[in-house]
Amino acid sequence: MPRNFIRRYTPDAEKVRNHKHLQFLGSHLHAYDLWHLNRESVAKGFAVGFFWALVPIPMQMIFASISAILWRANLPISFALVWITNPLTIVPVFYLLYLLGSWMIGADAMDLPADVSIDWFRAVLSEIWLPLVIGSLTGTVIAGFIGYYGIHLLWRLHVVKRWKQSRLRLKNRHSASKRPSVKR
Repeated sequence: MPRNFIRRYTPDAEKVRNHKHLQFLGSHLHAYDLWHLNRESVAKGFAVGFFWALVPIPMQMIFASISAILWRANLPISFALVWITNPLTIVPVFYLLYLLGSWMIGADAMDLPADVSIDWFRAVLSEIWLPLVIGSLTGTVIAGFIGYYGIHLLWRLHVVKRWKQSRLRLKNRHSASKRPSVKR
């Protein structure tokens, strides 16, 4: 996997462990899997991040971080993937989840107005909460599975590709050494 890319954009584990506002976590931030880039911790990190990104609550990063600590998932990846739902994507993502929930319970879906605002959301929350919750729970489970098993699959494909490239280089090197030398 692209470890150098991930390492470039993740914070230093020591700086995070020693941050004054995180001291209440004590030794929980010292778990090896929270910071190491191995197949299992990265897959768990993707599952946790994708899961919490689709939960329609505030402070998703806090819940993703706590879940990463509890499940020994890669903490920076879990934390970062929550930003799939950001100020630019939150309305379309949660509207799609609402549509999914409406479809699942057989309810008529409300059209999205052109001027979505917090006030509009508060006004219609009593009507949309059940389809939104059902769609979000379904989406979180699906996204978590896709994140976990997708990373395992991609990681394995990458390892197999690297192994084949290595064998090919070794074979080419071996066949080059067996060629007879030409005397002039």
